[in-house]
Amino acid sequence: MRLDRFLSETTPLTRSLAKRALKNGEVTLNGEPVKQSATRVDIERDVVKFNGETLTLVGLRYLMMHKPVDVECTARRGLYPRVIDMIDLPKVERLQPVGRLDVDTTGLLLLTDDGQWSHRVTSPRHRCAKVYIADLGEPMEGEAAQAAINHVAEGILLDGEETPTQPAVLRFLAPRQAELTITEGRYHQVKRMFAALGNHVNALHRRSIGKLVLPDDLAPGEWRELTAEEVARF
Repeated sequence: MRLDRFLSETTPLTRSLAKRALKNGEVTLNGEPVKQSATRVDIERDVVKFNGETLTLVGLRYLMMHKPVDVECTARRGLYPRVIDMIDLPKVERLQPVGRLDVDTTGLLLLTDDGQWSHRVTSPRHRCAKVYIADLGEPMEGEAAQAAINHVAEGILLDGEETPTQPAVLRFLAPRQAELTITEGRYHQVKRMFAALGNHVNALHRRSIGKLVLPDDLAPGEWRELTAEEVARF
């Protein structure tokens, strides 16, 4: 790996600032000052220091968060705080949500800097199930509830789209609360599906992704790294 790239991945420096730091003699390689940005670094053997601090390359990272309400999954700054602002890790801006949640939606959120792993989780081709708990505006019982269950199982043609949703599983926990399991991630899909059923969602919570269930002891706003076994589930 080039030294300037190594610096940009292990410090807050951009590539241009890394080159400036090299020219200023702020970087040593195995104890010797080095100024050439194209110098190769053996990340297994070489010791690189920036202003006397040893630098360590951060590997691929996999996190879960209990996303609270009124927090955005986007990278840009807006009206609400961002999920990455709640994570105390180096190079946190490299982490990307694995399937975003709306600002008013809570629950299990995965983040990673591993693009291939993220694709395996989110691609409809892999049919990774996501389970949501929806609090509904109107009660659904009896024949109406059964009709909704059947409609969801067959696929729903959402407003403005040409193809119906993939077959999904709807289960009512109470007249105004439903559990919906989907294998896609269309724009506002859960809310639009209930709208197509003649209802609306007052609150939405994602309980699980694949075999990974949001732990009861992970409070809103808290996060932790996934275990190797959890990462391998996808």
